[in-house]
Amino acid sequence: MEESALSFWMYLGVMSVFFGWTVKRILASERSSAPTLLVYSALFLLMESLCSFCLPTCVGLGVFCAACWLIMGTVAAAKPLPVEGKAVFITGCDSGFGKAAVMFLDSLGFQVFASVLDLEGAGAQELQKTCSARLTLIHMDITKPEQVQEALRITKAKLGVKGEQPFPCLAAYGASKAALNLFINTLRHELKLWDVKVSIILPSSYKTGQSRNVEYWEEQYKHLIENLSLSLMEEYGEEYLLETKQLFFQFAETATEDLSPVTNSIAEALLSRQPKVRYYAGQGVGLMYFIHCYLPVSISDRFLQKLFMKKSVLPRALQKHNNNNNKK
Repeated sequence: MEESALSFWMYLGVMSVFFGWTVKRILASERSSAPTLLVYSALFLLMESLCSFCLPTCVGLGVFCAACWLIMGTVAAAKPLPVEGKAVFITGCDSGFGKAAVMFLDSLGFQVFASVLDLEGAGAQELQKTCSARLTLIHMDITKPEQVQEALRITKAKLGVKGEQPFPCLAAYGASKAALNLFINTLRHELKLWDVKVSIILPSSYKTGQSRNVEYWEEQYKHLIENLSLSLMEEYGEEYLLETKQLFFQFAETATEDLSPVTNSIAEALLSRQPKVRYYAGQGVGLMYFIHCYLPVSISDRFLQKLFMKKSVLPRALQKHNNNNNKK
């Protein structure tokens, strides 16, 4: 009897602490309090009943505390931060994700600073016409330090004292993204001292910029053929390179034009009280990274090979090697 009473008071004490904190957060928010309080009251009571009747006291208390902690985390992260008074700087806004993000975040009420390569270009002109007066367009090439410093000066003047996935056939592109991913993760650790949160948006395949420009890829293919060394051309053969180009066209055709999953992820990261480290923007991309990171290498490799290596033409050197083996 005494053990049962002690267990009751222990559960009651734990529940009072967690429930009191939750009530305080809900009442401080702008949401309708009564329905929300009823929902969380029911959750706390249900968890208390399940843990106290189905588990030993120590185990039940541990499970109950963990469940309450999760509920508290849900309450803390549920309400997004207000947009008012928030500014965001976006690079590469002439087209693609950058341009779409500018238009979407401006519509939400952000003060947007958007860097473009050409202030007189079609992308910059469209942003100027469609966005609000809060938008500031800045001419900046991120490879030129003097332009980066000028962009910083303009932003400060406006704001005042405020403030690894491998992709076959895409080695150079993948290497640049891997370097960017490492850089961003390093920033995430370094800026944590200043309570600055850093997130990575990982998009799936979208039709942005030059990815949808057939003429651009034809020019790139022509440039490759004209500048490839004779020895490499002999090793691979023009048939192999031509099929690679056609596969790029097929990937571009299957890409989606709706950029909203990316812009929504950006907005969610900017307004979340507890932003995620990574946001998977687009159908299938989360599954792809899960397979690569958590499943055995044999399964991950097979998945990537099936997804990307849809080639039927072998390099010319391998064709000769196989033919010689068959003759023996």
